[in-house]
Amino acid sequence: MNELPKTDVHVPEGKSVATFGTGCFWCTEAVFQKLKGVASVESGFSGGHIEDPSYQQVVGGTTGHAEVVQIIFEPGIIGFRDLLEVFWSSHDPTTLNRQGADVGPQYRSAIFYHSERQKEEAQLYLDSLEKSKVFDDPIVTEITPFRNFYPAEDYHRNYFELHGNQPYCQFVIRPKVEKFKQAFADRLR
Repeated sequence: MNELPKTDVHVPEGKSVATFGTGCFWCTEAVFQKLKGVASVESGFSGGHIEDPSYQQVVGGTTGHAEVVQIIFEPGIIGFRDLLEVFWSSHDPTTLNRQGADVGPQYRSAIFYHSERQKEEAQLYLDSLEKSKVFDDPIVTEITPFRNFYPAEDYHRNYFELHGNQPYCQFVIRPKVEKFKQAFADRLR
C-alpha cells in the first residue's frame, strides 16, 4: 500500500492546529466550536489510505480514515493541553472503534499530532489518566503523526447548529453539548 502524500494545513500566523478523532465529527465539532480561543473547527477525515475520500466511503469502514475535526486555535488563549482535556472528556476513549451506537474504525479515538511537543503532551496526558484510573477500562486512543486531512462535504459543516432539531442532534449531540457546557462553563465563548 502506498503512503498518501502529506496534505498542507493552512495555519494563520499566531495560531496552532490540532486534529482529533472522537467518533462522530458532528458531536465533536459542536463541542469545540464553543470554546474561547478556537478560531475554527472543520470536520473531515484523517489516518487512512484513500486520497480525498467521500463520507460514504469513510462510513463504509474500509478507507482506514477516522472521522475527525481539525481545530485552529489561539495558543495565547487556549493551549493544546486544554484542548486535550476537552478531547478526553467529550468521548469514551476506552471503546475500540466505537462511540455509542456508531461502530467501525472510522469512529476510533485518535490524536493526530502535528509536532513532537503535541505528541509528548498527548502521551503524558494519557499516562496521567491511566495512572489515576480516571476510566474503568484501559484507554485505546491512538496517538499517531498527522499526515493527511480531507475536509468532509459541505453539508457536514456546522451540522448541529444548522440541524439541531433533527432526532440525532436532539438525542445524541445535544446531551453531549449540555454536559460539556456544564463542565467547561468558564471556557465558553
